[in-house]
Amino acid sequence: MRVLYHTPLHPGCRKVRLQLQEKSLAFELKTEQTWQRREGFLRLNPAGEVPVLVEDSAVIAEAPVISEFLEEAYPEIDLLGTDAFERAETRRLVWWFDAKFHEEVTRNLVDEKILKRLMRSGNPDSQAIRCGHANIGYHLAYIAWLCDRRTWLAGDSFSLADIAAAAQLSAVDYLGDVPWEDVPGAKDWYARVKSRPSMRGILAENIPGFPPPDHYADLDF
Repeated sequence: MRVLYHTPLHPGCRKVRLQLQEKSLAFELKTEQTWQRREGFLRLNPAGEVPVLVEDSAVIAEAPVISEFLEEAYPEIDLLGTDAFERAETRRLVWWFDAKFHEEVTRNLVDEKILKRLMRSGNPDSQAIRCGHANIGYHLAYIAWLCDRRTWLAGDSFSLADIAAAAQLSAVDYLGDVPWEDVPGAKDWYARVKSRPSMRGILAENIPGFPPPDHYADLDF
């Protein structure tokens, strides 16, 4: 049985979950509270980080590595692109959302507002939260700009670029911190992503003590 160790709202975990779903690969989801430093989990990944995928007794750790593994092992449904240029653009945008968006937005909002409370690691940094709110508009505008020129973020096909973006934005949207009405082009793109079957599990997720806003799972938000 394929098992994915994850933490709710972790964008890297969400990216792998979406990729597995898009490839129609069955898996069992196990929640891991990494801050507890559980010995059994540390034996799987000494770095103590999620996501971790266990498949046929093999252990694959870290979201970028798991994504590459899934593309190589299950190429029947391709999520990188049809030619070298589109694949390069997909990889560029995956980096954009995995690294740039995460550093400028998700870390400042999700980590400060929820993760710190779950880990009991101090109070939220109000300046970081202000930075996250200030930065997200720029990223939404970029999504709208891309979609004004392409069917999906990297080209004509739904790809890992869309998955990486949706993984980050869905985590932030769980807090109600995405100003969708300010950027209709980005909202239209996300509405198309939300309607995909691969998003159902993520949209149904509910963290005890931290309920999402009413629009979170609404396809007609």
